[in-house]
Amino acid sequence: MKTTNDLEFAATGATGATGATGATCHAPSAEAERRLRGLLEQGLPLDQRPWRTLAEQAGMAEDQVMTCVRRWQADGMIKRLGLVVKHRRLGIQANAMVVWNVPDERVAEVGRRLARETAVTLCYRRPRRLPDWPYNLFCMIHGARRERVEAELADIVERLGLGGLEHRVLFSTHAYRQCGGRYVREGEA
Repeated sequence: MKTTNDLEFAATGATGATGATGATCHAPSAEAERRLRGLLEQGLPLDQRPWRTLAEQAGMAEDQVMTCVRRWQADGMIKRLGLVVKHRRLGIQANAMVVWNVPDERVAEVGRRLARETAVTLCYRRPRRLPDWPYNLFCMIHGARRERVEAELADIVERLGLGGLEHRVLFSTHAYRQCGGRYVREGEA
């Protein structure tokens, strides 16, 4: 099933054992690691060498940054790095979450098929919240206009033969704050 993998990228960029500055790598201090965590929560710098820039801001060598990021990934502290697209600023105003009530024995198969659709940007399974919420599969379709998104959905429903599945289309009415997890208090980075 497609997840946000399409937005992920590898956390690479180390330049070697001694880092871009040529400095010898020593274990960073706990304070430097805390600064790095706070900086990462704010997002990668828009720079050709974002890891080096983070290293400079955190008072670390670039290789120390990469070692920390890899360790945090291995420990599960960082599950993924991805983009937060401010889609409304890009003119993408019609954002539909389509919720589906799919028989449990079919949900994986239907989810995989939906995830392969170009118009579907995100697809995931969630538990039902009965008796009020019978939906167990969610997907997002974005577009510049509502009519276009509705047409994309109608095409998907027809081509995949999903007309018999109960579903609802929920268009967003405004954008909430979009950001990743926060683990360092503001002002401590």
